[in-house]
Amino acid sequence: MPKTEQKSQKSTDAVKILDRMIGDDSHLRQLANEAVVNAEVAQLIYDVRTKAKFTQKQLAELIGTTQSVIARLEGADYEGHSLSMLQRIAAAVNKRLEVRFVSAARKAVA
Repeated sequence: MPKTEQKSQKSTDAVKILDRMIGDDSHLRQLANEAVVNAEVAQLIYDVRTKAKFTQKQLAELIGTTQSVIARLEGADYEGHSLSMLQRIAAAVNKRLEVRFVSAARKAVA
């Protein structure tokens, strides 16, 4: 029987690639996890705003800020999300904000 060659498969999954690059570096893993949380919060703000059919400007006016602040909050790299701002957004779209603590064993970047 002919010998079958095994080729190493390259991953195109960004999360797998990032996980491989981070390895066991706890500092890099913490930074990556924080980036994931920031991106998730930004996406949640975008999703709740668009589901309510508000423009950034309309939401800004409802919560007493500017359109540029909403744009910044919806940016994946923004690190300044505050609980009070998230509560104001939730109230403007008639939602309740829920914050949870989850097991540290869950890797955001795995």
